[in-house]
Amino acid sequence: MNDLSGAYVPGSSPLHRLPAGAKLAGLAVACTVLVLLPSPAALGGAAVVVAGLYAVSRVSPAAAWAQVRPVRYFVVALFGLQWVFVGLEGAAVTSLRVLLAVALAGVVTLTTRTSAMMAALERCLRPVRLVGLDPFRLSLLLSLTVRSVPVIAALAVRVREAQRARGVERSLRAFAVPLVVSSLRHADALGEALSARGLDD
Repeated sequence: MNDLSGAYVPGSSPLHRLPAGAKLAGLAVACTVLVLLPSPAALGGAAVVVAGLYAVSRVSPAAAWAQVRPVRYFVVALFGLQWVFVGLEGAAVTSLRVLLAVALAGVVTLTTRTSAMMAALERCLRPVRLVGLDPFRLSLLLSLTVRSVPVIAALAVRVREAQRARGVERSLRAFAVPLVVSSLRHADALGEALSARGLDD
């Protein structure tokens, strides 16, 4: 189950060795703290901490950048809208919160195997048996959903680069059609991998 998404980067850093449950709990706490930080200065301090986590994880700069690159345009657009409605400081606070939350989720994804993440989620979801749900399948759904985001984002980047090479970067159709096809191919390959493991029902 380790290679279903391709997001995990093997390593032996302290973050790689940290239990998946601890990392997921830390992610939840960290995102809560981000919401509570009131100023750009405080969030700037948080950004230093996040950068430190990436340094400790020993992943390549390219892998780190790949985690936040897909949301850069969204963050810029969000900043612009917030600036109009709540002012410069409010725009900076909201945009930094989103960017740092994505970066934190990225470092967890890069340093946690799918199997370990699923096991941790399954333990947390055991109470759902009381309402007739399967914790294993629910944890599989959640972990694959989280890990599919960077995969689809990477596909979008490739399609955009291919557009530029062909000189049709302003065509929405030339972007959407290849992206949908590539996403369906990824989903099909993922389905085959799940089927091979007896998880297709």
